[in-house]
Amino acid sequence: MLELRDVTAGYGRTKVLEGVSVEVPRGGAVALMGHNGAGKTTLLRVAVGLLPVMSGTVLIDGEDVTRLRPNKRVARGLGYVPQGQLSFPQMTTLENLQLVTTDRTSIDEVLDTFPALRDLLARRAGLLSGGQRQQLSIARTLLTKPRLLILDEPTEGIQPNVVAEIESVITSLTARGDLSVLLVEQHVGFALRSTGSYYVLESGRITSHGEGGPGALDDVRAAMAV
Repeated sequence: MLELRDVTAGYGRTKVLEGVSVEVPRGGAVALMGHNGAGKTTLLRVAVGLLPVMSGTVLIDGEDVTRLRPNKRVARGLGYVPQGQLSFPQMTTLENLQLVTTDRTSIDEVLDTFPALRDLLARRAGLLSGGQRQQLSIARTLLTKPRLLILDEPTEGIQPNVVAEIESVITSLTARGDLSVLLVEQHVGFALRSTGSYYVLESGRITSHGEGGPGALDDVRAAMAV
């Protein structure tokens, strides 16, 4: 569903990614892990279209989108949940959802995915907890009906019970078979439980790649210790 082929990218003359290749299969979930400064955010900016490549190719569902703007990639099924539990704080939870659609059936569907938000529809988003805002951010993106969902550090700064809920949501969404997920995450256990395969990015290069699951934990930790 998403493929980065031999991508080199950076800022000015400084290369942050060098020859990086990553694949997210249709209906599959892939984790991208690495320390701060490894190049994860740069890779996401390339995938979303916020940063042009120096060389290489980006494909969505087999189509070359390397030169397409972010809105054109969204139109092709990309949904992006950036880091930081973003919301419109002065608007209610419901109003945040209605920015995407006023179709009540669609809103009810995402509220079924995040039932804790039902009791918070009239509350201003700025008064929600970090975990609640993260659920709202994901729910708002799901309203766009993406075929490819990119999540940037969804567990950062949120309580453990919400982490467990988000893990369950990722698992249930990918189980449907019609949604692909690229999960950028430093919480290794969460990432491996939520996805079928992984990549480790260090100093702008892929240093490890394999199948996910608990059995991969030692391999990932060893790769990230280098």
